Amino acid sequence: METASCSILNSLRFSTTITNSNKFYYESRPRSNYNFCLRPSCAFTSSWKFNFLGKYLQPNEFTPFCSPPSFPNENPSPELAVLLEVDGVLMDAYRLGNRQAFNVAFMKLGLDCANWTEPVYVDLKRKSAGDEERMLILYFNQIGWPTSLPTSEKGTFIKNVLREKKVAMDEFMMSESSLLRPGVEDFIDDASNQGIPVVILTAYGKSEENIARSIVNKLGHEKTTKIKIIGNVEVKKSLYGQLVLSSGVLSGLDEQLALEARKAVSAEKQKIAEEVASILKLSVQIDTSSTESLVKIVAALRAGAEYVGVSVNNCVLVAGSQSGVAAAGQIGMPCVVLRSSLTSRAEFPSAKAVMDGFGGADLTISKLRQKLC
Repeated sequence: METASCSILNSLRFSTTITNSNKFYYESRPRSNYNFCLRPSCAFTSSWKFNFLGKYLQPNEFTPFCSPPSFPNENPSPELAVLLEVDGVLMDAYRLGNRQAFNVAFMKLGLDCANWTEPVYVDLKRKSAGDEERMLILYFNQIGWPTSLPTSEKGTFIKNVLREKKVAMDEFMMSESSLLRPGVEDFIDDASNQGIPVVILTAYGKSEENIARSIVNKLGHEKTTKIKIIGNVEVKKSLYGQLVLSSGVLSGLDEQLALEARKAVSAEKQKIAEEVASILKLSVQIDTSSTESLVKIVAALRAGAEYVGVSVNNCVLVAGSQSGVAAAGQIGMPCVVLRSSLTSRAEFPSAKAVMDGFGGADLTISKLRQKLC
């Protein structure tokens, strides 16, 4: 009888179930000193599938990362891996191109009187706390709305401006004029030279994945061969992604209960808001998508760790977003924040460190190791 044992996820402690010719074999993993990690630790040469709660998981998707079980000190797994977000980390695009993108949107919509200089943009951003819709409202309240625009259409007008601005911003990020953050290429080289896997996460962020991948491509072919890119496809193919995203099963009962609790709180907030709004004769809608978004980010972080064969708590996320920091904290992944134009005034109490950039007095591999000690 052929048997195999694989470590699927650190946080999922259950016996492996293997189906072969409609027979089920269960094998509980004994405690040992072997260096098991988040990737499968065995080589699959047949069409076995894992069955968990009725869902078949395809370990063959991970063939490039599978290897025979190793003994201590034989091909040890890396002790550290670095996961990088794209927005705000690889590129601070909003510092470089956000103002210009608004001006392009104004031009496309025929708003010749509208033009944001740097002082105007900075002032609007400060007064609105970075809320772009609020920035536009403040601006047109000051200079005057288009004369042909009915008052009832102001909301639609703002949405049209923001839509055109997003298109212009996407074009800017894919253009040659957009630049990576200084020092990021040296950081990747340094990690590679020290045998530290580098994962770039394109599966989530303010930018769509195709935009994020175009930013990654600015690293050049030589650098991209040194990294692993985790997008939506990679997340779905990961064992964690198959387990969570396909079946709706979370990594534990506590996480399931926490998700349901957050949904209930969001629903209650919406109910209360609607009751207040009915008294004030207003229309409100509370965004309850954050819970689902956090699940997606957690899946991307776990998939990144899984692909490079490093446990979650031995990975470190270099984040440029509040949501990334929150997701890392939820699964116990250490996190270092790189400030950007979007987070210049934000606080990150759960991060190991908050830095302004790569290299020099800021983020280097050696400083990263120090922060994790």
